[in-house]
Amino acid sequence: MEARACDLALYIIEHDATVRAAAGHFGVSKSTVHKDLSQRLPGFNQPLYRQVKAVLDRNKAERHIRGGIATREKYRARRRERQRPDR
Repeated sequence: MEARACDLALYIIEHDATVRAAAGHFGVSKSTVHKDLSQRLPGFNQPLYRQVKAVLDRNKAERHIRGGIATREKYRARRRERQRPDR
């Protein structure tokens, strides 16, 4: 578990990834990523924990923006579908 926590942290730091992206890459749940990084990692690697926490805090602060962009794209795609001539 310690190795997985370190691997997850390094992946998130190196790729500036979200928890969801890391979970998908490693084939684990988002809950597992959170538990590994917030509860297990600080117990054995504080410097790595501080680095990954900075990335996760930034992602959390920006997530409402990513959500808004995704919603805008969703409705733009719907509008394009409606404007497309019938085949």
